[in-house]
Amino acid sequence: MDADLALAAGLATDLDLAFPTLVDAHARRLFTIANRYLGVPSDAEEVTQDALVRAYDALSSYDRDRIRALRLRPWLATITLNLARNRRRRIADRRPATSIEPLVKAGWQPMVTSNALPSAIAERREEERDLAIALLSLAPRIREAVVLRHVDGMSVTETAVALGRPEGTVKAQVARGLAILRRQLTSGPHDQPRSEKEKTA
Repeated sequence: MDADLALAAGLATDLDLAFPTLVDAHARRLFTIANRYLGVPSDAEEVTQDALVRAYDALSSYDRDRIRALRLRPWLATITLNLARNRRRRIADRRPATSIEPLVKAGWQPMVTSNALPSAIAERREEERDLAIALLSLAPRIREAVVLRHVDGMSVTETAVALGRPEGTVKAQVARGLAILRRQLTSGPHDQPRSEKEKTA
């Protein structure tokens, strides 16, 4: 948090000098947020680039006091999610990628060691793929809360700020999302639970 306060102060002092530091500090997490929301790495990359351009343009128009007061992490997440929502509307009929490789590149951390048995690695990859698909099946508002809280690691307060929702709503949406994920991931291979998107929006 102190690093973001220092970064905000630097942006307020000299935007062009400090902005590359913002990119280095936040671009990867913004890509991860977008990719978890969209499920298509190439789209997530474009959203990330657009979000950084939007952030720069916004900062260029803010006065120094406003920049210093920014909570950069939720502010950048809000920009990214808004762009991801817009893109998702435009590509609603596109099926999400299910290959594990793009997910790993996007920041997924496989919990296998280098000397793990091939069968353990294959099982872990299947679990990761199932989790990514289950996450994409959540209703958008629930997925947003789960992604920011548990993929990006934001606090409940930061998540609420980024989404513009009360903390109680965020807690409820995260709890619901985790319960749905748990249920989907513990279903048998032949169980086909309805997509959460089909149940609620």
